Amino acid sequence: MRDRPVLTVRAFGIVAATALCAFALSGCMHRPGPVAMVPAHGDLDRIAYGAPARTAQPAPDTTGAIGAARNSYASAQPPRAPYVIPARGPAYRTPMPVRAFDSEYRLDAGDKLRVVVYGQEGLTNSYAVGAGGAITMPLIGAVPARGLTPAELARSIASRLRNGYIREPYVAAEVEAYRPFFILGEVAAPGQYPYVPNMTAESAVAIAGGFSPRAKRDSVTLTHTDARGAVRATVPPTTPINPGDTIVVGERWF
Repeated sequence: MRDRPVLTVRAFGIVAATALCAFALSGCMHRPGPVAMVPAHGDLDRIAYGAPARTAQPAPDTTGAIGAARNSYASAQPPRAPYVIPARGPAYRTPMPVRAFDSEYRLDAGDKLRVVVYGQEGLTNSYAVGAGGAITMPLIGAVPARGLTPAELARSIASRLRNGYIREPYVAAEVEAYRPFFILGEVAAPGQYPYVPNMTAESAVAIAGGFSPRAKRDSVTLTHTDARGAVRATVPPTTPINPGDTIVVGERWF
């Protein structure tokens, strides 16, 4: 008998809890649930990248005093020239002037000349310009040749022969072989080579066996020496060279 009130209280609690659950479930079923909404494109950017959404900017006012001032300023501005990306390439120093290998050619040590004295077979011969810059002929001895053209040398020889040797000498001189050129640096066989008319630095490299695997191929250093002194310049391989020039092929560092 003592346990009956306890059972009654428990049964009442179970009934009350069941009623509350039924009431809650019935309210959830009749209550409209939230609808998923797709955010705008700007909101997507803000969500994905953390950037604020863009808002439409109002069109600038083209009327009134402000609009007139804006239009006047826009029309007064000069048109902007399109930006052109400069072409990149190897930077060369100012190339040295190229001599023409003709009557203006200046003689120097290493040149070989053919001198003809008409009617004088003993004087007609081939002569080399020595290290001192002169040729040596019978009768008249050493004749300075460095810095002279072949025509100037012929007149100098005639003048010396006329001084007590031949009454009216007629002399002609021409280059039989030009002095050699020199090539150093990153080529297969650096050294001294005979010069051929109309050569370029590129053909000089070919004569020297071509570039080495480490050679810098887009430019060479060219040194030319004449009566005015030595001139050195960095030039492309297609630059013509002169007799006696020195070509240095550099090494690339990558």
